[in-house]
Amino acid sequence: MRKRSPAAERHAELIRIALLEAAPSGLPLKRLMGACELSVYQTRSGIAALRDLCGERGWPPMLWDRETGYHFCASEAELEEWERQWISERLTQFRRMISGTLAPHLALFPKSRWANYLNTQIAAVEAALEMAASQSR
Repeated sequence: MRKRSPAAERHAELIRIALLEAAPSGLPLKRLMGACELSVYQTRSGIAALRDLCGERGWPPMLWDRETGYHFCASEAELEEWERQWISERLTQFRRMISGTLAPHLALFPKSRWANYLNTQIAAVEAALEMAASQSR
């Protein structure tokens, strides 16, 4: 369990209430900020705390998408699609890190223990993410 400030927990509770009142439509960030009367920082901090609280307390997860903004989700299909998209984004980040940073590092220092170790580890993570992102439904 991560440490959260009491303020972040208060903000999380305000966000939870606002999302429950708006359900099932959800709220974009700006409307969520307005509904809770929080700054961008406070809202983001509250969102992070609320995500943790959802996991700790067994509440439905909070998702974000372009169409509905932030909302609670209890649909298995929507959760799986969101998770696949999230994994796909991380896979793209890993591939960019490999091609843009790690590959040039290895080209400059081919005997670097750290770069070779990191290359092996990231390749394993990349393979696992690729499998997860492409799992059939």
